[in-house]
Amino acid sequence: MIKKKLNKLVGLKKEEFDEYVKSGQIQVQQARLIPTLKTGDEMALTSIFLSTLRLVKEYRDEIFKEIKLSRNGKMYYYTEACFPDVDKSRIDGLIIIVIKGVIREAAFFEMKNKNNGLDAKQIQTYLNISKKLGVQNLITVSNEFVADSSHSPVKVKPPSKVSLFHFSWTYLLTNGELLLFNNDKNIQDEDQVEIMSEVLEYMSNPLSGVAGYTKMKPGWKELAENIRAQKTLKVSETYIEDAVLSWYEEEKDMALLMSRKLGVHVKSSSKTKDSLKKDIGKLVKSNYISGKLSVKNSVSDIKMIAEFERRTVSMSIKVIPPLDRGTVARINWMNKQLENSKKKNPELFSKIAGNIWIEADVKFAKANLKVKLTELGELTELTKGKEIQAFHVVLINGFGANFASNKKFIELIEKMVLDYYAGIVQQISNWNRPAPKLN
Repeated sequence: MIKKKLNKLVGLKKEEFDEYVKSGQIQVQQARLIPTLKTGDEMALTSIFLSTLRLVKEYRDEIFKEIKLSRNGKMYYYTEACFPDVDKSRIDGLIIIVIKGVIREAAFFEMKNKNNGLDAKQIQTYLNISKKLGVQNLITVSNEFVADSSHSPVKVKPPSKVSLFHFSWTYLLTNGELLLFNNDKNIQDEDQVEIMSEVLEYMSNPLSGVAGYTKMKPGWKELAENIRAQKTLKVSETYIEDAVLSWYEEEKDMALLMSRKLGVHVKSSSKTKDSLKKDIGKLVKSNYISGKLSVKNSVSDIKMIAEFERRTVSMSIKVIPPLDRGTVARINWMNKQLENSKKKNPELFSKIAGNIWIEADVKFAKANLKVKLTELGELTELTKGKEIQAFHVVLINGFGANFASNKKFIELIEKMVLDYYAGIVQQISNWNRPAPKLN
């Protein structure tokens, strides 16, 4: 029996790890795909998730790649990890990677479900434990959304050499669903396909505690009402930061929603360390916030703008017309594309057509020329003697009082993006310059 005090995890021989487990200086449970815990328990979700990583190679590769964890060596998966020599806290999950008999990498997991949010004090404690044991990664999972997995819903400072990642349960669910679509990331083993399907069925059930993003933060409503009342905004106000973070989270949620509908990864706009500060400043100055969704092989990114003063949301795509033809031919070409959209889905197209605007990006002009879809023919006169470089197809919806609603705003914008994509975006394509021909 080992009596030596435990002072590291990474760097231990696996046989030493096992001795520490026997002595009780390391306390862990094996992760099980079918845990003997009631449905909805956080530890049940932890055990099922870690077991899915163990059993489904492609799912494991996707997640490990994102948290920069090695995919070589022998992996071991545990729940309820405790190291009494270091701290009596019990951490939900642990993965160790053993190469040539030695633990080379390790990752801790802290999981929350239902309405349970992460606690900054608890996460800071786990980060300190990670540093003491040489564990390189701490991954948090909850129903809270972030713009990127390198961001965290709580304000903590990771020690040097410890990386903090966060996933929403919806993100993990979406990654699993994408592997079941007919694409280049299919799960190869049929048994693993069945395992993934069963796990997704469990996680999709509301009783599991997994939930999507259904409510903007209170700061969203407060900001919308203050702008409506023409109150002075200050960049230091915490409710404005809450509103911007809510927008980031909803943008991510829309990307995941589109991913599940299309079967391909849809990306929301990337964020840097300075993004929050810049977007707060822009919002205070101009009363709007923007973002985008990138769908692989679509005509362009979908740009989105939420205008607080007008209480509207706009979505737009950029379309390149035939640049080897004249202006009138380019307008006619754009009109044919829109007519084709109408033929493909007449009911949906008619539903949104009244809110569609066409903007012409005219060479050397200071601003785009903008006309309603029904007045597209007027562009011929407006652009006479000018050159159109691109078109922007814009859908503008007025949300009215629902713009300030923490729940209704999400319902409206998610329905809007699905209608816009199905009615317009997926039917439109750019012109491509033909290959040069030999004389």
